[in-house]
Amino acid sequence: MKTFEKSLQVAESSRDEWEKTSFLKDMFMGKFTYDLIHPFPEQNVLKDENFLDFLARYKQFLQDEVDSDLIDREGKIPKQIIDRLKEMKCFALKIGKEYGGHGFTQSEYNEILKLTATKDANIVALLSAHQSIGVPQPLIMFGNEEQKKKYLTRIAQGEISAFALTEPDVGSDPANLETTVTTESDHYVLNGHKLWCTNGTIADVIIVMARHVEDDLISAFIVEMKWEGVKVEHRCHFMGLKALENGVLSFDNVKIPKENLLWERGKGLKLALITLNTGRLSLPAAVAASSKKMLEIARLWCREREQWGKPIYKHEAIAQKIADLASSTFAMGAISDLATALYDNHHDIRLEAAVSKLFCSETGWENVDDLLQMRGGRGYETSDSLRARGEADIPVERMMRDFRINRIFEGTTEIMHLFIAREAVDTHLKVSGVLLDKNKRMIQKILALPKIFIFYALWYPTLWMVWPFGGSNLSFIKRSTKKLARQIFHGMLFYGPGLQNRQMFLFRVVDIATELYVMAATQSKADKLGKDAQDLADVFCENSRRKIEILFRELWHNSDNEKYKLAQRIEKDEFNWLEEGIVETTYFQRKLMNPNQNEVKELHH
Repeated sequence: MKTFEKSLQVAESSRDEWEKTSFLKDMFMGKFTYDLIHPFPEQNVLKDENFLDFLARYKQFLQDEVDSDLIDREGKIPKQIIDRLKEMKCFALKIGKEYGGHGFTQSEYNEILKLTATKDANIVALLSAHQSIGVPQPLIMFGNEEQKKKYLTRIAQGEISAFALTEPDVGSDPANLETTVTTESDHYVLNGHKLWCTNGTIADVIIVMARHVEDDLISAFIVEMKWEGVKVEHRCHFMGLKALENGVLSFDNVKIPKENLLWERGKGLKLALITLNTGRLSLPAAVAASSKKMLEIARLWCREREQWGKPIYKHEAIAQKIADLASSTFAMGAISDLATALYDNHHDIRLEAAVSKLFCSETGWENVDDLLQMRGGRGYETSDSLRARGEADIPVERMMRDFRINRIFEGTTEIMHLFIAREAVDTHLKVSGVLLDKNKRMIQKILALPKIFIFYALWYPTLWMVWPFGGSNLSFIKRSTKKLARQIFHGMLFYGPGLQNRQMFLFRVVDIATELYVMAATQSKADKLGKDAQDLADVFCENSRRKIEILFRELWHNSDNEKYKLAQRIEKDEFNWLEEGIVETTYFQRKLMNPNQNEVKELHH
């Protein structure tokens, strides 16, 4: 089987079938089911006294004991801080009380991460990698009672966990996973390497994805770091998150007890995808809170700083940035809270969580860039340097360094687009997928045609049944939802099976849906909160309208083919003259001299 087809098959077999309604899934089919998100769902996080008491104590801890400049400077979260986190059971926030945890809901957990994000991103990464995607979440969802009693109890007492999926040659495409397990009489034997395992350098227990040698199925295993053969090979260091305990792990004939298989044999990737869906709720929450912190800094600095005889917020160029920062912060909070509330109410949130992750990480990056621009040279200067010369040590440059990884964590921007695009056409694949399936015989395709024709004959005319006028935000969303579904269908007709390779078309479809969804969530939140919130929603929605109109136009009028052809020519060395006059990158020069990949890896090590 070709590598691409194999990867596609593995990805498809790991998907969950849709069983519940989804606002975004309906939107891709031209249905604007506003009642699913309006009235805006209630979050009960401000009503539970135990939670409010914990949140108050935790905020005091962050204010009084956490020195983020020290953490950034030394590249390590001090032991006393980690000990205090264990003492407060911060590693057991969602673990049930029966196992010694707090038993907080996803909404309550997110509130804690939000608060943390306004103080220190390294602690956010520590806590979220541990319990958004580390051992607790998949164990709560898929573990048996014996596994829960054994490991959740230990974690509630302070053990730290991690999630090990990525490998040196396996990133977003796990079909070629090289870490393997062989089956022995009463145990499995694990061999391989894992890359970029967050918390891996300090973890006590981890989830490892590995391929069965016997049949190539991928399973999830609970592995203890103290076991013989488990080794931390290297701690990785990054542009930001200087205290991130992220590393390379190796497994050399590690014996795993049979009872440490998590869920079922062959369901490892499915477990990973479901876990990541939940994990994607925490990142947008933290990002939205970070943006609130950016707004606070921008508001107070632009009031204090004067140029040309008046505060800089009175200059139109800066005023635009402040307004966009505030309105987008409101929008990020709306979609983050909405996805979390839907999860707590047991909805299928795979699309809502993915879109929240995509939108918040992209918009948050724009916001931190604008904040640094508003702070000017002070934004680029470190806190330590500012403090040393007597200025306010506002850590904008650290915020930017720490923030950048959000466009990569838990699915890159590009992978998020592809994931959302696949779910966007799910109904179409169910209806007419037989025509695209290379394994189906011609007679099967012919027999399927009447059913396909009836579906589209009834469905397609409904996409034109919309009042073409009306200036409200909701009127625009309704019209555009129908238009989006039409354009997806037209793209399927025009490109046929080749649509899966038209990534820019699919990316624009996803971006349109993202903007429409965020508009709807923002409007719903504004309706709940009232007048001032509506002012924020109107500014955000006006910005989104302009983006959507451009994206619709670019679906069919673009330079995608020209750019693709140019990129292929560049990779064939036809434009090497453009690189003249540079100091060449050493790694690539070595590779040119010695194209043997293994030898290059040895040189690199």
